[in-house]
Amino acid sequence: MKVLVAEDDAETRDYIERGLRELGHTVVGAADGRDTLFFATSEPFDAIILDRMLPGLDGMTILKSIRGAGVDTPVLMLTALARVEDRVEGLEAGADDYLVKPFAFTELTARLNALSRRPAAVMAETTLRIGDIELNRLKHEVRRGGQRVDLQPREYALLDELMTNAGRVVTRTMLLERVWDFHFDPKTNIVETHVSRLRSKLNAGFDHDPIQTVRGSGYLFDA
Repeated sequence: MKVLVAEDDAETRDYIERGLRELGHTVVGAADGRDTLFFATSEPFDAIILDRMLPGLDGMTILKSIRGAGVDTPVLMLTALARVEDRVEGLEAGADDYLVKPFAFTELTARLNALSRRPAAVMAETTLRIGDIELNRLKHEVRRGGQRVDLQPREYALLDELMTNAGRVVTRTMLLERVWDFHFDPKTNIVETHVSRLRSKLNAGFDHDPIQTVRGSGYLFDA
């Protein structure tokens, strides 16, 4: 893998870089937010290890910027902030996984390997077409009635999951695990909020809402 390691603590960054290179990975290091944003948006990477507290631009700002620019590289966020609220904030901003400092290098590499395997599982079909809605996984693009629908990364991931399971109920727990990688209940309305935003964008100018709420269960996509 080619990995971008964004960490301002030189000792921690060198430790991660050395360990990854010993495993045969290609590593690019960045010590501040501006360099991280430049590398992340100008070079292809298989994964990004992103420290939340970087000088210049903090990790949350970088994460939102690269997701807004359409960069869907898996991001593993490192932080000393261990509260559930902090993890939820990072995952909502577009992180794919979260690791709290101090951490074991073996766990970091295991999480990286899991992230690297994740895209292969969803790329069997590059384009999903249901009714007048088309989702292109290669271009990371959604169209309805031929018109482009601009979605944020989590909204896109939600739609992908719902369309992949069209005609079947997708529960709230399933969405938390598959879209946010939560294996716990964050006790927030994160799913409902994102579904509401997805609906407003997907249905703008159209009468039919393909996302049906199944009370007490979850959601069902029916175009």
